[in-house]
Amino acid sequence: MKKIGFNNDLYIEKQTEGINRAIGKFGGKLYLEFGGKLFDDYHASRVLVGFKPDTKVQMLKSLSDKAEIVIVINAGDIEKNKMRGDLGITYDADVLRLIDAFRGIGLYVGSVVLTQFKGQCSALAFKQKLERLGVKVYIHYAIEGYPYNIQKIVSPEGFGRNDYIETTRPLVVVTAPGPGSGKMSTCLSQIYHEGLRGIRAGYAKFETFPIWNLPLKHPVNLAYEAATADLNDVNMIDPYHLEAYGITTVNYNRDVEVFPVLSAIFERIMGECPYKSPTDMGVNMVGYAISDDEVCRDASRMEIIRRYYNAKCDVRMGRSDGAAVEKIELIMKQAGISISDRKVVEAALKREEETGKPAVAIELPDGKIVTGKTSDLLGPSAAALLNGVKGIAGMEKKVHMIDRSVIEPIQSLKIDMLGNHNPRLHSDEVLIALSVSASVRESAKKGMEALPQLRGCEAHSTVILSQVDADIYRKLGINLTCEPKYQTKKLYHG
Repeated sequence: MKKIGFNNDLYIEKQTEGINRAIGKFGGKLYLEFGGKLFDDYHASRVLVGFKPDTKVQMLKSLSDKAEIVIVINAGDIEKNKMRGDLGITYDADVLRLIDAFRGIGLYVGSVVLTQFKGQCSALAFKQKLERLGVKVYIHYAIEGYPYNIQKIVSPEGFGRNDYIETTRPLVVVTAPGPGSGKMSTCLSQIYHEGLRGIRAGYAKFETFPIWNLPLKHPVNLAYEAATADLNDVNMIDPYHLEAYGITTVNYNRDVEVFPVLSAIFERIMGECPYKSPTDMGVNMVGYAISDDEVCRDASRMEIIRRYYNAKCDVRMGRSDGAAVEKIELIMKQAGISISDRKVVEAALKREEETGKPAVAIELPDGKIVTGKTSDLLGPSAAALLNGVKGIAGMEKKVHMIDRSVIEPIQSLKIDMLGNHNPRLHSDEVLIALSVSASVRESAKKGMEALPQLRGCEAHSTVILSQVDADIYRKLGINLTCEPKYQTKKLYHG
């Protein structure tokens, strides 16, 4: 069983207390910028072992009677069809997903805000779609010179041009599908408009990472740098907090760089800045809930290596220019790690060398490593899944859970009816075959019962897997990395 390094219940308790204090500090109206992912925060769950992917949502549920959600999306991201890489969906589609998810757990979604609006046709179409679905939509415009032209920003031609978002509850959680959506500017715009209406409102920021009360080069904070390598985020000591309080805390470059400007904006809107440092703005209590530091350090080191492989694959797939790879290589040196620390890498490469074909390795919960090879019937990712559940269920590798007579009709359907060229079963197809076989074969039933225990396991492929295989591994909760190469030299890889 995996060791736990994070006390999830303690975190929810402390975080709820921290947010309630912030609401009280500003007289009962708080705009809370929620950074990172509210749902499905798998990065946090990987590095803070014991943190649940939906922990932040569970915390908000405890505040559901006083909270409402405002979701912001950059109109330019709609125009560009920007994708959430972890989910494989566009940002505008994720807005719909988030609305459904929040409503599904009893949280009130007040509205959606389109930020950085410049008349984009696709953004207008999305606005109309939301309104037809009964969702309130507000427009916030691009402000020339933001965030440095303070005189224009805090004026009728700046924030004053934006729609005023009508809110009804004391805690307004401002969230988004991803970074760069305009959460902070939305909060500041609202504080400006509330001031015009004689309403006192405050601002606070919730960011899980970097963790302000961990050392600058702690592996958890380094893992955050690796995760945001493509954004040029850099962790740094908060100089304003150090000067004001004599206490060393960690923040990241964007907040530190913009703090003097943000402070001036607050002074112009509120008469004074309520904060002495970027760290002061935060309400993050996650550092107080780490129960085993060494467990979280080890998990973070593995996350850095995973991010390195992901960045290498992004370069191979034409999604990146390689700058993120170079940055993560530096982070790996700072953390004192190399790819050899990821055991499944060597196992997969060795299996490929033995067979001369692509292979996949999976490290099981007990530390044992199983591999899957490319065969006439199965792709390596599918074979590795079967061998993985056999290992967990205590079955020998030679045990057949699926009859050839079940696999061959699926292959025939793929080739003869659907026009595919590859007869081998992908991961999704082999799981369907396994589930069908479970009704008539005891070994397959045991395999199905063992499947949930693959969650949290590590895996490595010697080639970039197809999207369908990668998606299945993600849905199963398997932490997958791939060598930055394709199985074939074709130009198109579907």
